[in-house]
Amino acid sequence: MTLSDRSGLSRRDSLRALVAIGGATALSACLSETEDSDVPSGTDDPGSLHPRQHAWNGYLDRDDDGNVRLPEHHVLVALSLLEEPSDDARDRVESALRTLERAYEWSTDGLVFTLGYTPAYFDRFDESLPETVDLPDPEALTEREEPSTDTDDAVIHLASDRSEVVLEAEEGLFGDRSTVNGVDVETDLTDVFERLEDERRTGFVGAGLPAEHTDVSGVPDAVPEEAPFFMGFRSGFDRSQADEDRVTIEEGPFAGATTQHVESMDVQLRTWFEQESHRQRVMKTFSPQHADEELVGEVGEKLTDSSELTDERIDATEDDARSGVVGHAQKAARGRIDGEPPLLRRDFNTVDGDTPGLHFLSLQRDIETFVDVREAMEGEDLAVSNANNGIRSYLFVSRRGNYLIPPRSLRALPPPDPDET
Repeated sequence: MTLSDRSGLSRRDSLRALVAIGGATALSACLSETEDSDVPSGTDDPGSLHPRQHAWNGYLDRDDDGNVRLPEHHVLVALSLLEEPSDDARDRVESALRTLERAYEWSTDGLVFTLGYTPAYFDRFDESLPETVDLPDPEALTEREEPSTDTDDAVIHLASDRSEVVLEAEEGLFGDRSTVNGVDVETDLTDVFERLEDERRTGFVGAGLPAEHTDVSGVPDAVPEEAPFFMGFRSGFDRSQADEDRVTIEEGPFAGATTQHVESMDVQLRTWFEQESHRQRVMKTFSPQHADEELVGEVGEKLTDSSELTDERIDATEDDARSGVVGHAQKAARGRIDGEPPLLRRDFNTVDGDTPGLHFLSLQRDIETFVDVREAMEGEDLAVSNANNGIRSYLFVSRRGNYLIPPRSLRALPPPDPDET
């Protein structure tokens, strides 16, 4: 999409499109369309911020049911290191990130972000990561996929309810903006990292946003008006998500860190909405019992703060499969540990490439945990046809990446053995 062909879009959808386009021109257009320019400022006291980079939940808004409401706009910026890590480079990275924290309040209305590092980044060092950090190279997790993998050095995840904030922050980090929210940019990342614009990923979350994308090929008019995700239902229920403590590494030099997996997927929405009734979509998304007992509602509003995957419904997974259909959430819930969900999801819709998709972003203590849940979610062990095996026949993985999200104190080019450095 270009800047010149947005005349048919709503204001909200136009702002989403500008985030996807990116760059200084998009930022300028975004600022001209933004009605409220009063963005809350950040802090000069780094000690006032949580020591974990991934500590977002206490600062984000919540919906009427108490679920964390993710920011509307998201950008994943892939980075390649231009020089070997050094104390000087670390100082520059930390200074650039501190500029963002001075400029923007750590909140939904301001900006939240993380900087994470791939296994490839750590491979340059002679030392290995400690045993307390599980960060393998990304790879295909099923026989059905042949994904590309994130083998660059790092990724920045920027998120805000304000489209102009994610664009301005990105431009400030890479030398294309002299001020961000009134704060001078004295140091940027351009001498340390190359921004890989071809690998930039963007997306959005919010009731009504998916339905505004029927102008995009592959997005049917049948997407429910109030659905926050393309496939028509709410997600991220508070009691069906791990909390931030559960996904945090507890011991070793990277205590306070977490691991992040990013799984980019294409979604066959037309087939989903044109071939499946609402009842069938409920069965395949949640469980047959959810449909029989009418637990869900039009877009999941009846579920309030839980997916209602009780032990009984989880235990029925194999029987439901043999009976002909099994639910996606029902399968995934088999990956719970001691009855608790081990993953914290922060995924978002996308129309990158002008096709509907999902960037599935998951935080967990170790990547092995994600793989175990993903295996349960895939359901290859179940006696059911592919077409009725949850939603797997509508999702196609194109890309995977594994990252370590260090604690805030180690976010600037960490060595694998920080206790020894």
